Amino acid sequence: MLLRHTEVARRSPATPEGRAVLLHAIAHIEFNAINLALDAIWRFDGMPGAYYLDWLRVAAEEATHFGLLRNHLRAHGHDYGDFPAHQGLWTMCEKTQHDVVARMALVPRTLEARGLDATPQIQRKLRQVGTPDALAAVDILDVILRDEVGHVAIGNHWYRWLCTRQGLEPEAHYGVLVRQYEAPRLKPPFNDTARRAAGFTDTELQWLQQG
Repeated sequence: MLLRHTEVARRSPATPEGRAVLLHAIAHIEFNAINLALDAIWRFDGMPGAYYLDWLRVAAEEATHFGLLRNHLRAHGHDYGDFPAHQGLWTMCEKTQHDVVARMALVPRTLEARGLDATPQIQRKLRQVGTPDALAAVDILDVILRDEVGHVAIGNHWYRWLCTRQGLEPEAHYGVLVRQYEAPRLKPPFNDTARRAAGFTDTELQWLQQG
């Protein structure tokens, strides 16, 4: 069942079902991310060959993430589809279907980059729970976080490449796109270390902190 993101109930990871709901939500994000990467390949022509190879690699890695999470759910009596999920990522995909610059700006380097901030917080909560299944989930999230830094870096690279091609100033144009497409304004805390590794500049990080 797909709901608006505000309608999806949050559960505490302190309970087995709460952990299942949490990991199901992350699995749904990873499943959407497979399709987002493939859509970036299919929808936008006229890009360099490296662009298509980059997003094909992203799709393969997102599929690996989804598989890890689904196997974890199955090992603990659940499966993908057992709980409601939301379509926040795909909604922005639809909004940006006619603008590759906006797609690169607002999906990988905005919505997906949010995972760089959220994952360490989720891991801390799971470590506090300390059960074998919670700690196994922490290990899966280590893999996902490592790969997602690379995915966001790909989004940053192609966003800046497109801005250069079109004579746009990347940092200023990003604010224009956020307003034009009504992208969510992200809230702290931010994982500055991961974001810098993914190619965000100090100016961009300062802009985020201004809220």
